[in-house]
Amino acid sequence: MSQGQAPLVIKRYASRRLYNTETSDYMTLQEVSDEIRSGRDVKIVDLKTGDDLTRQYLIQIIADLESRGEHVLPQNVLVEVVRAYNDQAREMVPLFLDASFEIFKENQAKALKSFKAFADPLKSYEEIGRSQRALFMNMLNGWAAEPDAPSESDNKEKEDRVEAEIDDLKRMVAELQSKISDM
Repeated sequence: MSQGQAPLVIKRYASRRLYNTETSDYMTLQEVSDEIRSGRDVKIVDLKTGDDLTRQYLIQIIADLESRGEHVLPQNVLVEVVRAYNDQAREMVPLFLDASFEIFKENQAKALKSFKAFADPLKSYEEIGRSQRALFMNMLNGWAAEPDAPSESDNKEKEDRVEAEIDDLKRMVAELQSKISDM
């Protein structure tokens, strides 16, 4: 369930129409799917009997997505799920799938957090740039003692190229940040 937000209650009328209790209007199955994909939990109940129909509609949404070519579940997994309805694994499969998806969500959150930390690297790139410049200058100072030491203008030219490369890196990072923000 989404953190801090109650599930969206949807009532199914005898006509099979779905009624959004928050907005007081009807919704399509695609709109229910969109709510779920946006992170919202839903609860679909039969208006007359009060029966929870959420599972039935979730399966229908998955079937619709799969029929449109949005394949997430490999065929061999689907086969094993069907087989699980007929054997002793029936009790274990839901527990396994639930635990697997929890681990998947945790890893996805960690990866996103790491990526966001990487996506805010301007500060890091500035630090990297400073250390690279210092290393570069140390190297130049070591070469200056050699008979064929580069001239002051050569050093300035190389330093300008390094600065340009750092600026290019900063631009690319900003573009990545923008793309991540749009996700």
